[in-house]
Parts: sequence; structure tokens; C-alpha cells
Amino acid sequence: MDLTLSEGQFNLVYNSFSFVIASMGAALLFFLLARTRVAPQHRMAVTLSTLVVAIALYHYVRIFGSWEDAFSYAGGEYTQDGKPFNEGYRYVDWLLTVPLLLAELVVVLKLTQSKTRSLIVRLTIAAVAMIALGYPGEILDADDSMRTVWGVLSTIPFLYILYVLFAELGKSLERQSDGVKKLVDALRYIILATWGIYPIAYMLPSLIDNDANAEVARQVMYSVGDVLAKPLFGILVLGIALAKSREDGYIEPGTTPSATSDDA
Repeated sequence: MDLTLSEGQFNLVYNSFSFVIASMGAALLFFLLARTRVAPQHRMAVTLSTLVVAIALYHYVRIFGSWEDAFSYAGGEYTQDGKPFNEGYRYVDWLLTVPLLLAELVVVLKLTQSKTRSLIVRLTIAAVAMIALGYPGEILDADDSMRTVWGVLSTIPFLYILYVLFAELGKSLERQSDGVKKLVDALRYIILATWGIYPIAYMLPSLIDNDANAEVARQVMYSVGDVLAKPLFGILVLGIALAKSREDGYIEPGTTPSATSDDA
């Protein structure tokens, strides 16, 4: 697809990619620094959050470069006459990060070993299927009917993931404290809200007649969705890990017990 974008349209996408790179970089440093505040038995979830934003940071640097290389500027417009914009970077990123995001949530809850293994295996298979089925439709023309077919097929594992998170995982929360339950509920609804952005963005080329407007809206929505689904998700996972660490009586390095504890 050859696009001609105005300066404003090109820069909106360009700046959204830049914003994601900054967000992922800041989140990476934050999770690395915050890791020691969590008890050792809960650090795996924070490590997974760190890995997620690191992978996303790398891929958005590549996406950013691919966007630049795909267009040339002349006469106040950007014309897509360079190397083809590589949408595959985004799907490779999701193929790696989405299973890790789901694993974060399961790992931080410290369920039984068999339950943890079962949930991670099923959620990983569903996540990979969702991404793999979405990509063939993503690269098709907007008026190709198979784009809708692939989108529907990709939605099936997405709905299964929601079922597992809200039905099966909900049953496993009975042994969690009230504070942790609230954070997990927030995480599940964040997944529902933020992941809901992606199918909308996926459908935009079929809903918007203007190819340039559709592409700009799609790229910006994907970028916003990634910031919400990765750094924000990771912060809530960190919150759960901190809450469970406090419940376990963990004292952060460099701190001392409260005066009340000393007096006792």
C-alpha cells in the first residue's frame, strides 16, 4: 500500500512511536530498580515485567526506523516510496510479550505448582494462536474478505483467554488477601479494556475509507494499547508482588523495622 501523508499525519505516528520507546525505556529502568523492593519468592513476576518492556523497547526502535525508511519528504508531504513498512516487527513483539504478560499474572499469585503450570500452558497456547491468526489478516488489503475471516479466527482464542482470566482464575483468588484480590481484579479489567483496543485498530482499514487516515489511526491506537498493556500492566503486577511481600513480612534492604516493632 502506497500512502501519501501530510506532515501532521506522519509526525503523529512518528511521535507516538517515540512516546512508546520512552515509556518502555522508563519502565525498564523502573522495574530494574524496584525489583529489590520485592521479596525473593515474588521477584520472578517483576523479572517477567522487565523482560516484556525490554522486548517491546527493542521492537519499537525497529518499528520507528522502519517507519522513517518507508517515507520520503517532498513538497510538504510524506510519500511511501522507500522500503516497505515492516508490520511484522509488531507481531513478533506480541508473539513474545503477550504470553509473558499472562505468565506475570499467574506467577505473581503463587498458586499451586500444578495450577500454575496448567494456566500458563493454556494461556500461552491461546496467546500464540491469537497472534498467529491475526497476522495474515493484518497484511491483507482492507477490502479483502479474508481479512475479516482471519480477524474472527483470532478473536476465538482471545475470548478463551478472557474466559480463563475471569472464570477459572477467579476461582483461584479465594486464597488471596482482599488487597491482592482488588489488584488482580484491576489487572483482569485492564486486560479487557486495553486488549479491546487492538481489534478496533485492526478493523480500522475496513471502516475508514481514507487509507492515510486509517493507517495513522491504526498505528497510533496500537501504540497506545502497547503502553497501557505493558508498562501499566507491569506496575500493577509489581503492586501485587509488593503486597504479597508485605504479607510475608519482607523487609526491604536498607530499611529497619518500625519503632513499634522495636519497642515490642
